[in-house]
Amino acid sequence: MSKVDGSALTGVSETALMTLLVRATEARRPDAIIDDPMAIKLVDSIDFDFGKFGFTRRQDIARRALTFDKYTKRYLVDHPSATVVALAEGLQTSFYRINESGVGDQFRWLTVDLPPIVELRERLLPHSDRVSVCAQSALDYGWMDRVDPSDGVFITAEGLLMYLQPEEALGLITECAKRFPGGQMMFDLPPVLFGSWLRRGIPTSLRYRVPPMPFTLSPEQIANLVHEVPGIRAVHDLPWDPGRGKVLNAVMWTLQRLPLLDPVRPLVTLLEFG
Repeated sequence: MSKVDGSALTGVSETALMTLLVRATEARRPDAIIDDPMAIKLVDSIDFDFGKFGFTRRQDIARRALTFDKYTKRYLVDHPSATVVALAEGLQTSFYRINESGVGDQFRWLTVDLPPIVELRERLLPHSDRVSVCAQSALDYGWMDRVDPSDGVFITAEGLLMYLQPEEALGLITECAKRFPGGQMMFDLPPVLFGSWLRRGIPTSLRYRVPPMPFTLSPEQIANLVHEVPGIRAVHDLPWDPGRGKVLNAVMWTLQRLPLLDPVRPLVTLLEFG
């Protein structure tokens, strides 16, 4: 079978290939923490120099995906016909994992991403009548007109906000809170202590540097969103899903519970809109 060229993805979009590879590499392990056959299929179907990304035997991307899956499913248990909006979805395969998890077959899915990503997804991923696509930037709020909020809305911004300018990220959160009362939004951010380093872009190998990440917030700043953004009624600082290894899990447990270590831990946040 001929492979599909992935070289059209550049800049931030190219990071979708890196996170896909990390997730698929984890899923191939006999002791994998994530079951993601669709990620493996995608990697095997894309013609790309994946070696440029450097070291990929790590758990963080899989743990992040599992954390997003967990809280998406929790929302769907209470709102079985809700719409899940995956902003800048990249090459995530969340719909397929969640669809196989037993939460039902009534929820709908809206993928929002740039045209090159959407084209790759449509060529490689199985079709579903419950999945719709907006080939545009998440900052083009026209996607919101495609969402029927009557049965609930759960918005994911997995691996997105850190690549936006602060005014763009906060503007997106503000508009979502305004447009989708009763809905929820989930996003992740890197540790605030490394902000200056992240803004320069992180090298992962001699041939690749992750694009700059200009947006970070501390746990205290995130908690204050409930007072600063109209429409947010609750903010939850979520623990990451556990990984493989007692030492790793002990470290993550400690990071989550000691405020002194807040600047050095990655954050996953859930917003409730009222």
